[in-house]
Amino acid sequence: MSRVPSWFRREPEAGADDPTGEIPGASLAKLIEEADGTAAAADASKSDVSSGVVTSELERALSDRQALIQLCLYALDRARSGGVVERLEQGLAGIGVTAVRPDGQRFDPAVHEAGGAVATDDPALDGLVAETEVVGFNDHDRLLRPPIVTVYTKR
Repeated sequence: MSRVPSWFRREPEAGADDPTGEIPGASLAKLIEEADGTAAAADASKSDVSSGVVTSELERALSDRQALIQLCLYALDRARSGGVVERLEQGLAGIGVTAVRPDGQRFDPAVHEAGGAVATDDPALDGLVAETEVVGFNDHDRLLRPPIVTVYTKR
């Protein structure tokens, strides 16, 4: 019985050294990078091509990229191994999706979600993020998921 989820299985290629049917992390990261590069290349050539072919390919590539990013975030939320979390975050960072851990920063309700509060007697800490409960993510400059944080509040 295979422990690999069905969406990560593939048919082994003839002469392949990996009989498990698993897609190596490097291959998955390469697929994501290619989708990201395809989107940029298609966007650059969009003005040169009048047909809707490039537009539909771009839309499909961007849709596939978003689906893969969401799948990686889903896996990150459920990963029990620090090494797996680190590798997924590195792969995502390689395509411009970065983790947001605002510990020590001023709480900003526009980009942070308050999950709790910790009372403090130190007025310098009032309004600062004490801890990140759930890591947030940005895709380049766009917020994908706000971090859920605990905020210091004055007693």
